[in-house]
Amino acid sequence: MILITGATGFIGTRMAELFKADGEELILLGRLGTEPETHRRDRLEMLGMTVHDVDLTEQNLVQYTDGVDSVIHLAAAQHEANKPESYFDKVNVEGTRNLLDAAISNSVRRFVYGSTIGVYGNVAEPHIDDDFPAIPDNYYGRSKLRAEEVVLSRSDDIEVAIARISETYGPGDFRLLKLFAAIQKRIFFMIGNGVNLHQLVYVDDLVYGLREMATGDAAVGQTIVLAGDGVSTTLEMCDSVSRAVGIPLRRFRLPLWPFLTIAFLLEHTIGRMGIQPPLHRRRLDFFRKSLSFSSSGRNRFLEWKPRVSFGAGAVRTAKWYRDQAYLPPV
Repeated sequence: MILITGATGFIGTRMAELFKADGEELILLGRLGTEPETHRRDRLEMLGMTVHDVDLTEQNLVQYTDGVDSVIHLAAAQHEANKPESYFDKVNVEGTRNLLDAAISNSVRRFVYGSTIGVYGNVAEPHIDDDFPAIPDNYYGRSKLRAEEVVLSRSDDIEVAIARISETYGPGDFRLLKLFAAIQKRIFFMIGNGVNLHQLVYVDDLVYGLREMATGDAAVGQTIVLAGDGVSTTLEMCDSVSRAVGIPLRRFRLPLWPFLTIAFLLEHTIGRMGIQPPLHRRRLDFFRKSLSFSSSGRNRFLEWKPRVSFGAGAVRTAKWYRDQAYLPPV
Protein backbone atom coordinates (compact mmCIF):
# COMPACT_ATOMS: atom_id res chain seq x y z
CA MET A 1 0.00 0.00 0.00
CA ILE A 2 1.25 3.48 -0.90
CA LEU A 3 0.31 6.68 0.95
CA ILE A 4 0.38 9.83 -1.19
CA THR A 5 0.25 13.29 0.34
CA GLY A 6 -0.63 16.29 -1.79
CA ALA A 7 -3.16 14.09 -3.57
CA THR A 8 -5.28 17.09 -4.60
CA GLY A 9 -2.28 18.82 -6.17
CA PHE A 10 -1.33 18.53 -9.82
CA ILE A 11 1.34 15.84 -9.42
CA GLY A 12 -0.43 13.95 -6.63
CA THR A 13 -3.69 13.67 -8.55
CA ARG A 14 -1.98 12.31 -11.64
CA MET A 15 0.02 9.91 -9.50
CA ALA A 16 -3.17 8.60 -7.91
CA GLU A 17 -4.79 8.12 -11.33
CA LEU A 18 -1.84 6.23 -12.79
CA PHE A 19 -1.22 4.11 -9.69
CA LYS A 20 -4.90 3.23 -9.46
CA ALA A 21 -4.89 2.15 -13.11
CA ASP A 22 -1.87 -0.07 -12.36
CA GLY A 23 -3.72 -1.76 -9.49
CA GLU A 24 -1.93 -0.11 -6.56
CA GLU A 25 -3.72 0.11 -3.22
CA LEU A 26 -3.63 3.75 -2.10
CA ILE A 27 -4.26 6.06 0.82
CA LEU A 28 -4.65 9.66 -0.33
CA LEU A 29 -4.20 12.79 1.80
CA GLY A 30 -4.93 16.20 0.31
CA ARG A 31 -6.24 19.65 1.17
CA LEU A 32 -9.41 21.24 -0.23
CA GLY A 33 -8.59 24.92 0.15
CA THR A 34 -8.96 25.91 -3.50
CA GLU A 35 -11.40 25.26 -6.32
CA PRO A 36 -8.89 23.18 -8.36
CA GLU A 37 -8.19 21.03 -5.29
CA THR A 38 -11.89 20.37 -4.82
CA HIS A 39 -12.31 19.50 -8.51
CA ARG A 40 -9.38 17.10 -8.33
CA ARG A 41 -10.84 15.46 -5.21
CA ASP A 42 -14.14 15.03 -7.04
CA ARG A 43 -12.40 13.45 -10.02
CA LEU A 44 -10.51 10.98 -7.84
CA GLU A 45 -13.68 10.03 -6.02
CA MET A 46 -15.41 9.44 -9.37
CA LEU A 47 -12.61 6.95 -10.05
CA GLY A 48 -13.40 5.15 -6.78
CA MET A 49 -10.76 6.69 -4.53
CA THR A 50 -11.18 8.45 -1.18
CA VAL A 51 -9.27 11.62 -0.39
CA HIS A 52 -8.78 12.52 3.28
CA ASP A 53 -8.64 16.27 3.99
CA VAL A 54 -5.76 16.31 6.48
CA ASP A 55 -3.59 19.04 7.96
CA LEU A 56 -0.18 17.38 8.30
CA THR A 57 0.95 19.91 10.90
CA GLU A 58 -1.85 19.46 13.40
CA GLN A 59 -3.40 16.02 13.14
CA ASN A 60 -2.30 12.66 14.46
CA LEU A 61 -1.38 10.79 11.29
CA VAL A 62 -0.81 7.32 12.71
CA GLN A 63 -4.20 6.08 11.50
CA TYR A 64 -3.23 6.89 7.90
CA THR A 65 0.13 5.08 7.95
CA ASP A 66 -1.24 1.81 9.36
CA GLY A 67 -0.53 -0.98 6.88
CA VAL A 68 1.37 1.33 4.51
CA ASP A 69 4.50 0.05 2.78
CA SER A 70 5.70 3.33 1.21
CA VAL A 71 4.98 7.04 1.66
CA ILE A 72 5.40 9.52 -1.21
CA HIS A 73 5.24 12.93 0.42
CA LEU A 74 4.33 15.69 -2.07
CA ALA A 75 2.26 18.08 0.06
CA ALA A 76 3.87 21.50 0.54
CA ALA A 77 3.37 25.20 1.00
CA GLN A 78 4.76 26.70 -2.18
CA HIS A 79 3.19 29.71 -3.90
CA GLU A 80 2.03 31.78 -0.92
CA ALA A 81 3.95 35.06 -1.36
CA ASN A 82 1.91 36.69 1.42
CA LYS A 83 3.12 34.34 4.17
CA PRO A 84 6.14 34.64 6.50
CA GLU A 85 8.98 32.14 6.50
CA SER A 86 7.60 30.59 9.69
CA TYR A 87 4.54 29.47 7.72
CA PHE A 88 6.68 27.58 5.19
CA ASP A 89 8.65 25.98 8.02
CA LYS A 90 5.47 24.89 9.77
CA VAL A 91 3.99 23.22 6.70
CA ASN A 92 7.09 21.95 4.92
CA VAL A 93 9.38 21.11 7.84
CA GLU A 94 7.12 20.34 10.80
CA GLY A 95 4.48 18.70 8.61
CA THR A 96 7.18 16.43 7.20
CA ARG A 97 8.46 15.65 10.69
CA ASN A 98 4.94 14.77 11.87
CA LEU A 99 4.37 12.46 8.89
CA LEU A 100 7.77 10.81 9.40
CA ASP A 101 6.98 10.11 13.05
CA ALA A 102 3.68 8.50 12.06
CA ALA A 103 5.37 6.39 9.38
CA ILE A 104 8.08 5.20 11.74
CA SER A 105 5.58 4.37 14.49
CA ASN A 106 3.81 2.01 12.09
CA SER A 107 7.03 0.51 10.68
CA VAL A 108 6.50 1.87 7.18
CA ARG A 109 9.33 0.59 4.99
CA ARG A 110 10.08 3.57 2.72
CA PHE A 111 9.63 7.36 2.87
CA VAL A 112 10.14 9.29 -0.38
CA TYR A 113 10.31 13.04 0.05
CA GLY A 114 9.27 15.20 -2.89
CA SER A 115 11.67 18.11 -2.70
CA THR A 116 12.44 20.71 -5.36
CA ILE A 117 15.20 22.02 -7.62
CA GLY A 118 14.39 25.32 -5.88
CA VAL A 119 16.91 24.33 -3.20
CA TYR A 120 19.69 25.32 -5.63
CA GLY A 121 18.64 28.97 -5.57
CA ASN A 122 19.76 31.51 -8.15
CA VAL A 123 23.02 29.97 -9.32
CA ALA A 124 25.60 31.68 -11.51
CA GLU A 125 26.60 28.37 -13.12
CA PRO A 126 23.42 26.78 -14.50
CA HIS A 127 24.77 23.23 -14.98
CA ILE A 128 24.13 21.17 -11.84
CA ASP A 129 26.04 17.97 -11.10
CA ASP A 130 25.69 15.55 -8.19
CA ASP A 131 27.95 17.52 -5.85
CA PHE A 132 26.54 20.97 -6.53
CA PRO A 133 25.73 22.81 -3.27
CA ALA A 134 22.15 23.69 -2.37
CA ILE A 135 21.89 27.41 -1.56
CA PRO A 136 18.18 28.32 -1.66
CA ASP A 137 17.28 31.99 -2.04
CA ASN A 138 13.65 32.14 -0.87
CA TYR A 139 11.37 30.94 1.93
CA TYR A 140 10.10 27.96 -0.04
CA GLY A 141 13.52 26.65 -1.04
CA ARG A 142 14.97 27.07 2.44
CA SER A 143 12.07 25.24 4.05
CA LYS A 144 12.33 22.37 1.57
CA LEU A 145 16.05 22.00 2.23
CA ARG A 146 15.41 21.96 5.99
CA ALA A 147 12.78 19.29 5.43
CA GLU A 148 15.32 17.23 3.46
CA GLU A 149 17.63 17.42 6.49
CA VAL A 150 14.81 16.19 8.75
CA VAL A 151 14.18 13.24 6.43
CA LEU A 152 17.84 12.26 6.22
CA SER A 153 18.19 12.51 10.01
CA ARG A 154 15.70 9.62 10.37
CA SER A 155 17.45 7.27 7.95
CA ASP A 156 18.35 4.91 10.79
CA ASP A 157 14.66 4.45 11.56
CA ILE A 158 13.18 4.14 8.05
CA GLU A 159 14.40 3.83 4.47
CA VAL A 160 14.43 7.32 2.95
CA ALA A 161 14.95 8.79 -0.50
CA ILE A 162 14.75 12.40 -1.67
CA ALA A 163 13.57 13.46 -5.11
CA ARG A 164 14.43 17.00 -6.16
CA ILE A 165 11.65 17.58 -8.66
CA SER A 166 12.25 19.78 -11.69
CA GLU A 167 9.64 22.02 -13.34
CA THR A 168 6.72 19.69 -14.01
CA TYR A 169 4.00 20.15 -16.61
CA GLY A 170 1.33 18.20 -18.47
CA PRO A 171 -2.44 17.67 -18.48
CA GLY A 172 -3.85 18.93 -15.19
CA ASP A 173 -1.21 21.63 -14.70
CA PHE A 174 -2.46 25.19 -14.20
CA ARG A 175 0.94 26.81 -13.70
CA LEU A 176 1.67 26.94 -17.44
CA LEU A 177 -1.93 27.60 -18.48
CA LYS A 178 -1.31 31.36 -18.44
CA LEU A 179 1.62 30.91 -20.81
CA PHE A 180 -0.38 28.77 -23.25
CA ALA A 181 -3.34 31.18 -23.09
CA ALA A 182 -1.20 34.30 -23.55
CA ILE A 183 0.57 32.85 -26.58
CA GLN A 184 -2.70 31.70 -28.15
CA LYS A 185 -4.31 35.13 -27.56
CA ARG A 186 -1.19 36.84 -29.00
CA ILE A 187 -0.70 38.87 -25.82
CA PHE A 188 2.46 37.12 -24.61
CA PHE A 189 5.69 39.10 -24.40
CA MET A 190 9.13 37.94 -23.30
CA ILE A 191 10.54 39.44 -20.12
CA GLY A 192 14.31 39.49 -20.38
CA ASN A 193 16.39 37.92 -23.13
CA GLY A 194 14.79 34.45 -23.06
CA VAL A 195 18.06 32.52 -22.95
CA ASN A 196 17.78 31.12 -19.40
CA LEU A 197 17.55 27.33 -19.27
CA HIS A 198 14.73 24.97 -18.25
CA GLN A 199 14.82 21.19 -17.91
CA LEU A 200 11.17 20.32 -17.54
CA VAL A 201 9.74 16.89 -16.80
CA TYR A 202 6.40 15.59 -18.08
CA VAL A 203 4.12 14.64 -15.21
CA ASP A 204 3.65 10.98 -16.19
CA ASP A 205 7.42 10.54 -16.50
CA LEU A 206 7.87 12.10 -13.06
CA VAL A 207 5.24 9.85 -11.48
CA TYR A 208 6.99 6.69 -12.64
CA GLY A 209 10.34 8.01 -11.44
CA LEU A 210 8.86 8.58 -8.00
CA ARG A 211 7.34 5.11 -7.98
CA GLU A 212 10.72 3.55 -8.67
CA MET A 213 12.15 5.54 -5.78
CA ALA A 214 9.36 4.20 -3.58
CA THR A 215 9.73 0.56 -4.59
CA GLY A 216 13.30 -0.07 -5.79
CA ASP A 217 16.27 -0.53 -3.50
CA ALA A 218 19.03 1.45 -5.24
CA ALA A 219 17.57 4.87 -4.39
CA VAL A 220 17.54 4.32 -0.61
CA GLY A 221 19.53 7.04 1.13
CA GLN A 222 20.00 9.01 -2.08
CA THR A 223 19.04 12.52 -3.19
CA ILE A 224 18.19 12.43 -6.90
CA VAL A 225 17.10 15.14 -9.32
CA LEU A 226 14.12 14.02 -11.41
CA ALA A 227 14.18 16.10 -14.60
CA GLY A 228 13.48 15.48 -18.24
CA ASP A 229 16.31 14.82 -20.68
CA GLY A 230 15.79 17.88 -22.86
CA VAL A 231 17.10 21.36 -21.99
CA SER A 232 15.32 24.39 -23.49
CA THR A 233 15.80 28.13 -23.27
CA THR A 234 12.72 30.12 -22.33
CA LEU A 235 12.45 31.23 -25.95
CA GLU A 236 12.69 27.64 -27.24
CA MET A 237 10.08 26.58 -24.71
CA CYS A 238 7.72 29.33 -25.84
CA ASP A 239 8.30 28.35 -29.48
CA SER A 240 7.19 24.80 -28.61
CA VAL A 241 4.06 26.14 -26.92
CA SER A 242 3.27 28.34 -29.94
CA ARG A 243 3.48 25.29 -32.23
CA ALA A 244 1.28 23.30 -29.82
CA VAL A 245 -1.46 25.96 -29.87
CA GLY A 246 -1.01 26.75 -33.57
CA ILE A 247 -0.24 30.45 -33.13
CA PRO A 248 3.05 32.15 -34.15
CA LEU A 249 5.03 33.54 -31.23
CA ARG A 250 5.28 37.31 -30.88
CA ARG A 251 8.89 38.47 -30.54
CA PHE A 252 8.17 41.53 -28.42
CA ARG A 253 10.44 41.76 -25.34
CA LEU A 254 10.67 43.91 -22.23
CA PRO A 255 13.59 44.26 -19.76
CA LEU A 256 13.49 42.19 -16.59
CA TRP A 257 14.63 44.73 -13.99
CA PRO A 258 11.41 46.86 -13.82
CA PHE A 259 9.34 43.75 -13.12
CA LEU A 260 11.73 42.59 -10.39
CA THR A 261 11.52 46.02 -8.79
CA ILE A 262 7.71 46.01 -8.86
CA ALA A 263 7.62 42.45 -7.49
CA PHE A 264 9.95 43.37 -4.62
CA LEU A 265 7.81 46.39 -3.70
CA LEU A 266 4.58 44.36 -3.81
CA GLU A 267 6.05 41.62 -1.62
CA HIS A 268 7.18 44.16 0.99
CA THR A 269 3.93 46.14 1.03
CA ILE A 270 0.71 44.22 0.38
CA GLY A 271 2.50 40.90 0.86
CA ARG A 272 3.35 41.83 4.44
CA MET A 273 -0.30 42.82 4.95
CA GLY A 274 -1.30 39.20 4.25
CA ILE A 275 -2.46 39.88 0.67
CA GLN A 276 -1.16 37.65 -2.13
CA PRO A 277 0.76 39.95 -4.53
CA PRO A 278 -0.30 39.72 -8.19
CA LEU A 279 3.40 39.70 -9.07
CA HIS A 280 6.26 38.35 -6.96
CA ARG A 281 9.88 37.41 -7.60
CA ARG A 282 9.31 33.67 -7.63
CA ARG A 283 6.81 34.14 -10.44
CA LEU A 284 9.55 35.85 -12.44
CA ASP A 285 11.91 32.90 -11.95
CA PHE A 286 10.51 31.51 -15.22
CA PHE A 287 12.25 34.35 -17.07
CA ARG A 288 15.45 34.64 -15.05
CA LYS A 289 16.61 31.40 -13.38
CA SER A 290 18.72 29.01 -15.42
CA LEU A 291 19.21 25.37 -14.43
CA SER A 292 20.19 22.17 -16.18
CA PHE A 293 21.08 18.86 -14.58
CA SER A 294 23.52 16.02 -15.00
CA SER A 295 21.84 12.62 -15.35
CA SER A 296 24.82 10.72 -13.91
CA GLY A 297 23.42 10.44 -10.40
CA ARG A 298 20.01 9.41 -11.63
CA ASN A 299 21.51 6.80 -13.93
CA ARG A 300 23.51 5.26 -11.06
CA PHE A 301 20.47 4.69 -8.89
CA LEU A 302 17.42 4.39 -11.16
CA GLU A 303 16.43 2.46 -14.26
CA TRP A 304 13.90 5.26 -14.92
CA LYS A 305 14.25 7.26 -18.12
CA PRO A 306 11.99 10.19 -19.06
CA ARG A 307 10.25 9.49 -22.35
CA VAL A 308 8.27 12.61 -23.30
CA SER A 309 10.01 15.59 -24.90
CA PHE A 310 8.75 19.08 -24.13
CA GLY A 311 7.50 19.50 -27.70
CA ALA A 312 5.38 16.34 -27.52
CA GLY A 313 4.26 17.09 -23.97
CA ALA A 314 3.21 20.62 -24.92
CA VAL A 315 0.92 19.20 -27.62
CA ARG A 316 -0.70 16.84 -25.10
CA THR A 317 -1.05 19.67 -22.58
CA ALA A 318 -2.63 22.03 -25.11
CA LYS A 319 -5.12 19.33 -26.08
CA TRP A 320 -6.11 18.85 -22.43
CA TYR A 321 -6.56 22.60 -21.96
CA ARG A 322 -8.87 22.67 -24.97
CA ASP A 323 -10.77 19.55 -23.91
CA GLN A 324 -11.41 21.21 -20.55
CA ALA A 325 -12.36 24.53 -22.23
CA TYR A 326 -9.43 26.38 -20.65
CA LEU A 327 -8.27 27.26 -24.17
CA PRO A 328 -10.67 28.08 -27.02
CA PRO A 329 -10.38 26.19 -30.31
CA VAL A 330 -8.15 27.81 -32.90
